Amino acid sequence: MIIVYTLILLLSFVILARIVDLFFISSLDEISKDLKLSSDAAGATLMAVGSSAPELFVALFSVLKPGEHQAIGIGSIVGSAIFNLLVIVGAAAVVKKAKLSWEPLVRDLFFYAVSVGLLVSFIWDGKFTMLEATVFLVVYVLYVIAVVYWRRWLPYEDTGDDFIDEPIRKNKKASSRYYALHFISLKHFTGLIDGTLNFLFPKKERYYLVFLTSIVLIAGLSYVLVEVAVESAHILQIPEAIIALTVLAVGTSVPDLFSSIIVARQGRGDMAVSNAIGSNIFDILVGLGLPFMIVMLLGGSAIEAGGNIIRSVIILFGSLLLLVFLLLIRRWKVGKSTGIILIITYIAYVFYEVYKVYQH
Repeated sequence: MIIVYTLILLLSFVILARIVDLFFISSLDEISKDLKLSSDAAGATLMAVGSSAPELFVALFSVLKPGEHQAIGIGSIVGSAIFNLLVIVGAAAVVKKAKLSWEPLVRDLFFYAVSVGLLVSFIWDGKFTMLEATVFLVVYVLYVIAVVYWRRWLPYEDTGDDFIDEPIRKNKKASSRYYALHFISLKHFTGLIDGTLNFLFPKKERYYLVFLTSIVLIAGLSYVLVEVAVESAHILQIPEAIIALTVLAVGTSVPDLFSSIIVARQGRGDMAVSNAIGSNIFDILVGLGLPFMIVMLLGGSAIEAGGNIIRSVIILFGSLLLLVFLLLIRRWKVGKSTGIILIITYIAYVFYEVYKVYQH
């Protein structure tokens, strides 16, 4: 049975990646143009929201599912945050050396540090309250305001062009489809998926409707991921949080990885890093704050959280300190050495989590 669940997980991840790449991100691209956002602002907000939608819905369905499954939602977001910070930023650095603009990066790192600090503080006692969920959402609103007005307060040059411009999308070698197909060698299979999705979605000119359709389908796939993760954890007799911290976290972060590599190859390192860090800010503040608030409004009680999650959140905070340290000593430059250090750190983290499972 575990083989069937594994295949379902892989299929769900591929479909999620295709929906986000072909429809969700492209619709957000048009919306960002309507709002006249700069590239780093679009990367930190709309692009981050778009690619983080799976984590949001996984967290929502994990706390709505009968039983104590909130560890899946928290774990997928914490694990995804660690993956984004170490692997996605690391991969972008390996792909192309870049000199980052410190002005927007300081903004994103500050709010990310606040987000992680609040997360550590809020779950330290093993529970999550309505007040804490509200604080998360308020801080995210402040972050969005800061993103919109940051250039007025601290002027800097925009190193990017448009959010995700059309020439990049039309260039096969610069699209996530190119990377996905050559990585898993399933061209005809993904072609069938793309054909089905094209049938289900409205025309791309109606991008607001495309956006809503994407939300519905991402929500449905996220529900499937939660169900499969719970059953897989029971069959393998390992904590649900471990499945979430590793398998779900990596799977739901695939769109982030591809989109950041794309923009990094185009020389837009600021956008790649802003996407990764902005995704993490959204994941923590909205991906946890909103689902938890909804559930507590319905049920009225605090949500339990602890165990493996607290340990991983502390590791997440350590990863943030590592990134800040590397950026400072290299004077806001990232390259292969920085990327390799970050990726090796993530591999060490995964081995540590697996070791802790088998130790018990």
